[in-house]
Amino acid sequence: VGPDGAGKTTILRLLTAVLEPTEGRGWVYGRDIIKESDALKEFIAYMPQHFGLYEDLTVIENMNFYADIYCIAAGQRISRIETLLGFSGLKSFKKRLAKNLSGGMKQKLGLTCALIHSPKILFLDEPTNGVDPVSRRDFWQILYKLAEEKVTIVLSTSYLDEAEYCNTVALMHKGMLLKCDRPAAIKKQMNSKSMEEAFISTINDYERKQ
Repeated sequence: VGPDGAGKTTILRLLTAVLEPTEGRGWVYGRDIIKESDALKEFIAYMPQHFGLYEDLTVIENMNFYADIYCIAAGQRISRIETLLGFSGLKSFKKRLAKNLSGGMKQKLGLTCALIHSPKILFLDEPTNGVDPVSRRDFWQILYKLAEEKVTIVLSTSYLDEAEYCNTVALMHKGMLLKCDRPAAIKKQMNSKSMEEAFISTINDYERKQ
């Protein structure tokens, strides 16, 4: 979590080998993000803020397109797509054009496309930004199910209440990592009742020291 310009998107792009670091090293799932970037992409999925859905394709056509990209075999593809459609609640919308989906439904479709190759780690960049409260809740229920299936989820969010759902929270500001701990621990450190209070207090402390 962090304000606009804190570096959240940059961090996710570095960890998913979309950007190459100007200095330093990094490893994700035991793979070097510079030297083994191609091998890494087999095990991860990245859903950016504006996911590349094709609005003139239907839900099922978008899913098949991403299955083609990841070379999912025909036999495996059918069962995988059916599982993801049921998992996301999109089964009754599979013949609908992506452009005719609501914002929340588009995010769910983006997520199913990202999951088509069964990644071990899922990176999400502000996945619920601009989505209505009900769709946000539904999206998080899907994320909980993924976590139960041992998928590691790394996400950025501008909603401080969503940080409460996470096991570990990293507070960023101006490219700096100010805190990284369990939500309860951060609130206790900052003597705050909520993550929003803790976040504001952390930034204020940093600015005073600067």
